[in-house]
Amino acid sequence: MNVKNNRVPAVAGKFYPANRNELKKNIATHLFSPLPQKQKAIGIVSPHAGFMYSGDVAGAVYSRIEIPETVVLIGPNHTGYGENISIMTSGTWSMPMGEVSVDETLATIICEETPIAKPDTLAHQFEHSLETQLPFLQYFKKNFRIAPICLKKTDFATCKKLSEGMVKAIKRFGEPVLIIASSDMTHFETHREAKEKDKKAISKIENRDAFGLHETVRKEQISMCGVNPVTVMLLCSEKLGARQTELVRYMTSGEVNGDKNRVVGYAGVIVS
Repeated sequence: MNVKNNRVPAVAGKFYPANRNELKKNIATHLFSPLPQKQKAIGIVSPHAGFMYSGDVAGAVYSRIEIPETVVLIGPNHTGYGENISIMTSGTWSMPMGEVSVDETLATIICEETPIAKPDTLAHQFEHSLETQLPFLQYFKKNFRIAPICLKKTDFATCKKLSEGMVKAIKRFGEPVLIIASSDMTHFETHREAKEKDKKAISKIENRDAFGLHETVRKEQISMCGVNPVTVMLLCSEKLGARQTELVRYMTSGEVNGDKNRVVGYAGVIVS
């Protein structure tokens, strides 16, 4: 393992501009204007596609929330590399807008409280689901640390077990923490079909029904790539005192490029 453990961007210049100034200008186009009053959040759902497609949804969420000093990022593993539940416990993520440090304390505590989470860097090396959250976070907050968790496909029982360990870790950590669940919704169906399917999943999220979400996605065959991260976030949020959930914005890629025959859906949600 690299002693410095520096993760370089996997999708800069593809999903978002690699140039710092261009990136800041790009993000500004996706934000609410004027910016609304910030609210405290326990968790959020934010998409992870190219900013051209999902930036308006991500921007709508990040425009609204306070960002604490420490953020838990939890997203799906698209690459297949690394552990089933992989958490990067040390090092930095180099980004166009500057480096972001891993919160070694919280990341290590999570591994201690739930041994199913394994210290691992390989799963994060080429994964875009967490990386795409960082520019929005950096736009609004100069200094923060992350505990990045990458999840392969798993069952509800494993999500529950992970969430229980995360809650213990967050309480033991003792500082404010935001849990970001990275997910896109339905993939590669028509705009109408995607909206119908995603409405069923979003309804479960709005009700903070983690088990219902997991079951609905399975039974309805909804190709929501981050169902497990969102399930974990909802389970954690309930234990951490969540009282309300708001769908901030939903749209599909077809509303951007005009192709409504084959779209990806994006949802932005705040849990507080």
